[in-house]
Amino acid sequence: MHCLRQRYGGNLIHTYAGTNMVVINPLSTPSMYSEKVMHMFKGCRREDSAPHIYSVAQSAYRNLLTTRQDQSIVLLGKSGSGKTTNCQHLLQYLVSIAGSTGKIFSAEKWQAVYTILEAFGNSSTAMNTNASHFSHVVSLDFDQAGQVASASIQTMLLEKLRVSRRPEGESAFNIFYYMMAGADSTLRTELHFNHLAENSTFGIVPQSKPEDKQRASQQFTKLQAAMKVLGISGDEQKALWLILGAIYHLGAAGATKDGDEVGRRQFARHEWAQKAAYLLGCTLEELSSSIFKHQAKGLQHSTSFRGAQDESGQGDSSGSKVTALECLEAMASGLYSELFTLVISLINRALKSSQHSLCSLLIVDTPGFQNPRLAQQQRGATFEELCHNYTQERLQTLFNERTFVQELERYKEENIELALDDIECSTSRSVAAIDQASTQALVRTLARTDEARGLLWLMEEEAVQPGGSEETMLERLFSYYGSAQGENKGASQLLRGEKPHLFLLGHSHGTNWVEYNAQGWLSHAKHNPAAQNAATLLQDSQKKNISGLFMGRASGATVLSGSIAGLEGSSQLALRRATSMRKTFTTGVAAVKKRSLCIQVKLQVDALIDMVRRSKVHFVHCLLPKAEAVGGGGEPRVTHGESADSGLMTLDVGLLRAQLRGSKLLDALRIYRQGYPDHMVFSEFRRRFDVLAPHLTKKHGRNYIVTDEKRAVEELLESLELEKSSYHMGLSRVFFRAGTLSKLEEQRDVKTRRNISLFQAACRGYLARQAFKKRKIQNLAIRCIQKNIKKNRGVKHWPWWKLFTTVRPLIEVQLTEEQIRGKDEEIQQLKQKLEKVEKERNELRLNSDRLESRITEMSSELADERNTGESASQLLETETSERLRLERDMKDLQGKFDTMKKQMESMEMEVMEARLIRASELNGEMDDDDSGGEWRLKYERAIREIEFTKKRLQQEFDDKLEVEQQNKRQLERRISDLQADNEESQRNVQQLKKKAQRLTSELQDTKLHLEGQQSRNHDLEKKQRKFDSELSGAQEEVQREKSLREKLAREKDMLTGEAFSLRQQLEDKDLEVCALNLKLDQLEAELQDLNSQESKDEASLAKVKKQLRDMEAKVKDQEEELDEQAGNIQMLEQAKLRLEMEMERLRQTHSKDIENKDDEVEEIRQSCSKKLKQMEVQLEEEYSEKHKVLKEKRELESKLLSAQDKVRSGDMETEKRLRKDLKRTKALLADAQIMLDHIKNNAPSKREIAQLKNQLEESEFTCAAAVKARKSMEVEIEDLHVQMEDISKTKQALEEQLSRFQREKNDLQSRMEEDQEDLNELMKKHKAAVAQSAQNLAQISDLQAQLEEALKEKQEIQEKMQALQSQLDFQEQSMVEKSLVSRQEAKIRELESKLEFEKTQVKRLESLVARLKENVEKLMEERDQRSSSEIREKEQNKRLQRQIRDIKEEMGELGKKEAEASRKKHELEMDIESLEAANQSLQADLKLAFKRIGDLQAAIEDEMESDDNEDLINSPPGRRHYYFTRSDEEEEEEEKEGGATQDAYYSRYRYSSQVKDDDSEDRLYETTS
Repeated sequence: MHCLRQRYGGNLIHTYAGTNMVVINPLSTPSMYSEKVMHMFKGCRREDSAPHIYSVAQSAYRNLLTTRQDQSIVLLGKSGSGKTTNCQHLLQYLVSIAGSTGKIFSAEKWQAVYTILEAFGNSSTAMNTNASHFSHVVSLDFDQAGQVASASIQTMLLEKLRVSRRPEGESAFNIFYYMMAGADSTLRTELHFNHLAENSTFGIVPQSKPEDKQRASQQFTKLQAAMKVLGISGDEQKALWLILGAIYHLGAAGATKDGDEVGRRQFARHEWAQKAAYLLGCTLEELSSSIFKHQAKGLQHSTSFRGAQDESGQGDSSGSKVTALECLEAMASGLYSELFTLVISLINRALKSSQHSLCSLLIVDTPGFQNPRLAQQQRGATFEELCHNYTQERLQTLFNERTFVQELERYKEENIELALDDIECSTSRSVAAIDQASTQALVRTLARTDEARGLLWLMEEEAVQPGGSEETMLERLFSYYGSAQGENKGASQLLRGEKPHLFLLGHSHGTNWVEYNAQGWLSHAKHNPAAQNAATLLQDSQKKNISGLFMGRASGATVLSGSIAGLEGSSQLALRRATSMRKTFTTGVAAVKKRSLCIQVKLQVDALIDMVRRSKVHFVHCLLPKAEAVGGGGEPRVTHGESADSGLMTLDVGLLRAQLRGSKLLDALRIYRQGYPDHMVFSEFRRRFDVLAPHLTKKHGRNYIVTDEKRAVEELLESLELEKSSYHMGLSRVFFRAGTLSKLEEQRDVKTRRNISLFQAACRGYLARQAFKKRKIQNLAIRCIQKNIKKNRGVKHWPWWKLFTTVRPLIEVQLTEEQIRGKDEEIQQLKQKLEKVEKERNELRLNSDRLESRITEMSSELADERNTGESASQLLETETSERLRLERDMKDLQGKFDTMKKQMESMEMEVMEARLIRASELNGEMDDDDSGGEWRLKYERAIREIEFTKKRLQQEFDDKLEVEQQNKRQLERRISDLQADNEESQRNVQQLKKKAQRLTSELQDTKLHLEGQQSRNHDLEKKQRKFDSELSGAQEEVQREKSLREKLAREKDMLTGEAFSLRQQLEDKDLEVCALNLKLDQLEAELQDLNSQESKDEASLAKVKKQLRDMEAKVKDQEEELDEQAGNIQMLEQAKLRLEMEMERLRQTHSKDIENKDDEVEEIRQSCSKKLKQMEVQLEEEYSEKHKVLKEKRELESKLLSAQDKVRSGDMETEKRLRKDLKRTKALLADAQIMLDHIKNNAPSKREIAQLKNQLEESEFTCAAAVKARKSMEVEIEDLHVQMEDISKTKQALEEQLSRFQREKNDLQSRMEEDQEDLNELMKKHKAAVAQSAQNLAQISDLQAQLEEALKEKQEIQEKMQALQSQLDFQEQSMVEKSLVSRQEAKIRELESKLEFEKTQVKRLESLVARLKENVEKLMEERDQRSSSEIREKEQNKRLQRQIRDIKEEMGELGKKEAEASRKKHELEMDIESLEAANQSLQADLKLAFKRIGDLQAAIEDEMESDDNEDLINSPPGRRHYYFTRSDEEEEEEEKEGGATQDAYYSRYRYSSQVKDDDSEDRLYETTS
């Protein structure tokens, strides 16, 4: 408490409590939820981050990525504690950090979602100005990369009655006030809101304060903007506003209180009802009939089992009558429920996506604990508040189960003794008081029983029972859960209130007592047809925008039993969630009670808990700092500028302490600190932390197979040098104290970083060595190029070489045109292949869609079969309990029958004794007086009386016996029927289980095949994208080539124009040269004339010769430069030839690869078609097998009925036969006793009998020994069966390992294929670069040819210019005019500038060639790397094949062992058969002995028959009585004897009775009588 107060005072509202997070709702809006704070928590572990709601989201997201298991975050707390706000923060963090494909899920979209939910599902209460009145689950589905692939929202427990009825001082849903304040004039006119009603039956009136109206108008504008963000069109928005306006007008219309004079139910103000009917698109008569007609017929409770509805309807007709106002409220609530479900469907439509998802993260937000007393309200809580409190209790129970129950059970399973101080793991008893179900929930009865059941079940029963009321319901509830006399308040969670309809229920383990008012609660358990007619009214609306929305939604299963909305979704995870919820509503009691309005509350919460229980749960406890924290309009009490002391004073310590005790946070923290919260399986721990002990790895080797995981983990822990108290070794996992595992994780991270650094260093060293090798190769290439240049200098003046260099560019032009035509043809072929691949992809997509639909159908069928199986099993359990009860009754009746039988026997004996005594007395009197006839008459009369009495007693006994036998037969018949039903249901259950297993296996196979098809589709799409990129690149290359050709043509035209101008200038120069020649001739003539003056001009002549030599030296230098340029050009042409040859070779290999890929695509398509056909054949076979199984089931049922009839008839026959055997055995016993009395002194017969007895005992002993031997053999056979099962299990495990290796092999092959595709792509790039270099070389050759021509022209011009220069010099000396010289010098300078330009162009082309060479070398290196990686993949594939071969050898050995075991089994079976044969022979000997005994008895009886008859006739009555009594006493002595002798006697008499003939049997019966 001190820690929470200190942190809250410092504005730190988040605190860790073990694995849980505690958040105290701040009274102001803190600035701790910015985007900068989000990035601080991104990628962090929980141990490294501060307490924050983002830390919970990051922990759940991290667990989802590492374990690939579904996660869920559950928020618990009171109303107004900030659960919805924290839910928004969680979603904002997950969407911002995880991201989504294409950024389709943004924070703006989720803000829009919550804007809509707050408008349609929130309202103002005394505890919270913006309280939620529905529970919802936000599901985020993530793909393989950890991005959000799709999302959905499921809602439940909506307070739809808040539209028409709510507690005093609270408002309706926010949307009504937003719409009335923010609607524009057009919308107001359309909704008839220009003149609002002064009062409303529903209490929906406009807000009076201007600031409230302004705020509501702003919220309506924000709501419309949010709907646009989610893609809700204008027509859809208009449909929503029309339905809301109709609800408002229905409230304004009202209803008559007790009907009119005739008793009809109708509207109070028909003009407002007319407006509502117009907005809904129906007539007033249709609206009135949907609300007020057929109420008495439909308002029956439909949740009883089978025929209960009619019975309840006939019981009390007055209870089903409802008022017109209740009908109107039911219609309004039904309309709003349909509207809310439509809004959720539109939101899910905007959030769904067709991308493949891997796992989900669920965020559960429910309304908090509601307690009006906490808000200083003097009223009882409503039924809706009870439902919300019940939901919070169930979530708290889930927290206790995960925190205490499962943890303690895990300690117990792992044999960990932990002394925890007074930690209670019991659940809250208030949950049982609300939802405890009866064990006879499926029994067809309507009577009230004394079995305890919860409030929801009592409401349902009282609504059905005639005369049921809230008072009787509460009395029954108090009788089940109320406190007894003398108990205190804490002993019971249910107490009576001060008023009759009030009761107190202690929530949160008795820390939160809420007073409820049960007045009118039974109306929640009764169906009102007006609410059901709302959906029909909207679907049949005349307005297309309304009927279109609701007709489209009626075709899909978006609502589950009218309770859970938002089940639409096409992704696999969404279908799985929907199937889980439907299973909750269709199994067991839910299948019968799902239509009950009360039981729906429990079923909705069960579905929520079941969905959350399937995932890893993270709990966030939101605490309320003060009772009036958000009251009074939500004005903040404390700002950030206040001191910590003032912050401490804002906490209500008592309220905070009660919340902590109710949530069991202290106990959770105690078990977290004293126990072992972190645990890992041995194998997983060793595999994860093996890197911390490298010496163990070196010791055992990397491929060491661990046989004892526990021992290996102990060695690892000893090497880590952990404290003994920080961990504990269980049976299957190792447990750690809090914080120990995080330290190990940190050490592992350090070690991993070091290993990665070493790995990077090794990689960099390898790359450096490869670069050095590359440099060496480059050096060798440079030397080769230099050698080729030297060779080229030797042939540069060869005329044929000059001819070759001149003709080659002309051939290149023709070749490039042919290449362009070839490229165009290749483009056309590639386009055709693209169309073909597109068609195949569409076909595969259609097949995959069909398979997905088939999978969904099969999954739904499987769910239905499971549900029917579970319901059948539950019915079987009820029938089994009934059968046990009948068996107990039958045993009681059998005991009574036995006592009656004994009484009858005693009475018969008494009558017989009385008769004998009477006869002896009469005989004595007759001896005294033989002539007395009076005594004879008395004797005869007494005899007749005795016989009559005997007959009467016998008749009574027979009647009673017959009655008891009839009862017994009836019980046996009923037991046999129940047993037959039980066996049949068990067979059906077994068949359904087998079918479910087969369907699940087929479903898994289909899913695997579908995943394979999807991966192949993905590969084909990848190939298509690559092909599209290559096609676009080829088209760009063609365009570039065309542009280059046009550019070269323009440059050629320019050069031809320049050449023409140069030719003209040359002709002019020739003319000038001719003129100069003429002048030169003249000057020579003059020179000859002036030879005399030669001596005078020698100095000038020497000067001219010097200039001439200088000019010749310059010309030679220029010629050498031109020779060097020509050599470079030849070298480049050779490189061009090599590149062209390489390009041709690569093009051929590329064409071969394309053909191979086409063949592979064709094979894939054929295999896919074959597999699809196989799946279709399998589905047809399954369908035929299903029909065959049904047919066999019918035949077995008919056979079972006939067998039952045979068994009944056989039972009667066996009973008669056993009775005869019993009488015969009694007679034999009496005769044997008489015979033994007569021949008591006959020793030889006794010896024979003793010998026979000894023989019989020996035969029995041998038989017992044979039986023991047989049992031992059966035990050995069972052991062999167990060994066979173990061998089969190991074989199955090896087969699974083989399949896993096969999958790894397939993965490696797929990776090799991807590497091959990347290599092909690099080769294509290389070819494109080579083609580009060829084009550049062609341009270079053209420019070089032009350059050579220009150089030749320049050389000729220079020669002419030299001659002219000499002449000009001579003429200058001889005073020639200077204008011509200046003109020639300008032309020379122009030609020199052109020469410089050509030189720079040549240098630029040389640099371009060097760059292209570097690109080619890079591509070659990448190709080498790809080839090396391919070699490594092949080696790995070989290693996997070797492993597979070893596994196959192991499987062969196991097969040999299995054959050996089967051989041993066969030998044992032969031994058993021999023993059975011996046993049969012994039994034959035994029968022979019995036969001899029977013959001996028959002989003795024949000898003694006459003597016995004479003795019986002549003996006095007393002696005869002695024989009778003696036989009875001997029978009693025989019953007291040992089991073996008695069994032997009975068996002997039984066999003797079978041997005797009919005459002996008749004699025996006569003797007995």
